[in-house]
Amino acid sequence: MKIAISINIPLEHRTGVEEYIYCLLQNFSKVDGFENNQIFILTPQITEILKENPKYILKQLNWPLRKFWTIFRLSWEMWNNKYNILFVPAHLCPFVPQKTKLIVTIQGLEFEKLPKMYPFFKRKLLRWVTKRNSRKANQIIVPSTSTKNDLIKYYHINPEKIFIIYHGVGDPTEEIQSSKFCPPTNRLKIQNYILYLGRGDKRKNINGLIKAFDFLKINYQIPHKLVLAGPNLGYKINKNIKKDIICTGYVKVNEKWELFKNADIFVFPSFYEGFGIPILEAQKIGTPVVCSNISSMPEIIRNPDNNKLSAVLVNPYRPKNIAKGIYKIIQNQQLKNELIKRGHENVQRFSWLKCAQETLNLLISN
Repeated sequence: MKIAISINIPLEHRTGVEEYIYCLLQNFSKVDGFENNQIFILTPQITEILKENPKYILKQLNWPLRKFWTIFRLSWEMWNNKYNILFVPAHLCPFVPQKTKLIVTIQGLEFEKLPKMYPFFKRKLLRWVTKRNSRKANQIIVPSTSTKNDLIKYYHINPEKIFIIYHGVGDPTEEIQSSKFCPPTNRLKIQNYILYLGRGDKRKNINGLIKAFDFLKINYQIPHKLVLAGPNLGYKINKNIKKDIICTGYVKVNEKWELFKNADIFVFPSFYEGFGIPILEAQKIGTPVVCSNISSMPEIIRNPDNNKLSAVLVNPYRPKNIAKGIYKIIQNQQLKNELIKRGHENVQRFSWLKCAQETLNLLISN
């Protein structure tokens, strides 16, 4: 079969969606059934990162404008070349012939759950794109039951065309070896710190985490610093704790794993997640996790085999509750060790190879 994959976003600086696409591309060629198909990568620009795997057929679709590549150029490609399947792992899907099987991935509906955190026009655009993709797709991939339920609730999508395929988690050694090496910096030479790693937009609740950290400093006099790693979109930091908060900006692969490894606790107090890859990355490296008790996060950290939680769940809307969840681990070494053990067990459920195999199976299914 001729399978086309649309990639119209750069993969060099990877956060959630970019990490998902990159890891799928890294693993598709390793799964059963790959050799029986031709897989084309359709993209506005062929970058070095797309050239890493010679088993794909790269096709650069030139377009003079920065916008409308999908609607016009990609649609033209789909109508003028006979692809059996188009897979859109992110963003808008093009117009395709009726005979072409269209599969899309929808990561989450945070703009519906948290409308006040998105500008009016961006929210309207995201809603239009997601509705359109959901209705035009033959099949929809989602990373969690939570996202599936949101699609059914908000857009009344037929549950039978929604397929849950969990994301994976990378291996620290393999990722560092395969990445372009970036020497560690002095910002990694710290001890006793609480870590957040991810984007800095409002739904990630960084301000709530900072308030929780302030509460811990005032009421429990903890010796820790707070490391905020990732793109900084502006945090509100009180002067009295500014010296104890380190903002790193975007971190490279080896720095990311170094930060996870040396952190005392990883905290992920997001208001909404379609999945939550950093939670599993922390568990993979052996760092205990505090995360929110809403959306997909309880699903991701609850082991279905024994129904045990592998992280401390907190209410993201109550900074004091976040603080108490963190302190529960700080003061209880036995709990910390138990969470590390459960985290190692929990993370075995997830792998990018499994994600790629299940995705390819869905692509080529009748």
